[in-house]
Amino acid sequence: MNYAALVSGGVDSSVMVYLLKEQGITPTIFYIMIGMDDSECPKEEDIEITSYIAKKYGCKMEVVNLQKEYFDTVVKYTIDTVHKGFTPNPDVMCNRMIKFGAFNEKWGKDFDIITTGHYCTTTMVDDKKFLSTAKDALKDQTDFLAQITYPQLLKTEFPIGHLEKKAVRDIAEKEKMPSAFRKDSQGICFLGKINYNDFIKRYLGEKEGDIVELETGKILGKHKGFWFHTVGQRKGLGLSGGPWFVVKKDIPNNVLYVSQGYDPITQYGEEMDLGNFHFITEDVWGDFEGEKEITFKIRHTPDFTKGWISKNGETYHVRFEHRLQGVAQGQFGVIYDEFSKLCYGSGTII
Repeated sequence: MNYAALVSGGVDSSVMVYLLKEQGITPTIFYIMIGMDDSECPKEEDIEITSYIAKKYGCKMEVVNLQKEYFDTVVKYTIDTVHKGFTPNPDVMCNRMIKFGAFNEKWGKDFDIITTGHYCTTTMVDDKKFLSTAKDALKDQTDFLAQITYPQLLKTEFPIGHLEKKAVRDIAEKEKMPSAFRKDSQGICFLGKINYNDFIKRYLGEKEGDIVELETGKILGKHKGFWFHTVGQRKGLGLSGGPWFVVKKDIPNNVLYVSQGYDPITQYGEEMDLGNFHFITEDVWGDFEGEKEITFKIRHTPDFTKGWISKNGETYHVRFEHRLQGVAQGQFGVIYDEFSKLCYGSGTII
């Protein structure tokens, strides 16, 4: 079997290479460049560490540039989604379109297996491969992979998915890897040190609108464009007498609605509809009446929420066991089985 390993310079993908070598596998290492040219991402340090790992374990290494593909797909999706007033998730789309998409079309097609440093596992059910959760619930990344396709999943392995993060760092320290104590990356990868609002402003500009208290209709202040804000947001509103939370957006009229208090009921939801639902392996239910018990996530968190899903045409309706804060249009609702083991897929909150 011919293996490709996607290595970023971080501790997880570095340890992945070690684990492959322990199995007698010498992968070809690929470092993917996706940051914007002016993003100041730590590319040089990443490439240096990846080169060190390749040399240490006797692997060939290639740096591949997918910046244009990233901008044309993931960045465009982010800008378009924000402009509509919705909340995007660039990391989810990066996995589907770039790491598991454009890379495979250009380089990965020549390999039997592609490995990544994601905290995920796979499970065989009736001879079909399902994406499943990692041993380390705190680091589980199945929600970031909930839009990948079945052919992409079939070709992918996740060597560190059975390990706790501490065990991964212990291996890196024992192997004297330069990434052993490196912090995990945070934020949107293509932005680097660019401020998110500055990035949005560059493409969408500013458009002043009212900030209105939902309960009273009182105008409290002004904002510079609804696209700078998301439902559930607290910081950055510039209002006194808070805390204030964004609880609703009137897109046509460019109005932000807010509620006051540390835990206002108006920032919570108890149900959601999912459109454009994508099953990774297969439609596990088909057409059905009534409700199916599930667990789900609406953001990257170690916690799952119990719920019940029903189908209405092409739309899925999810009823929550308890209210959730910040249910925002555009986010992905990621659906799992009732045991929070198998990740079935995801849809966009509409």
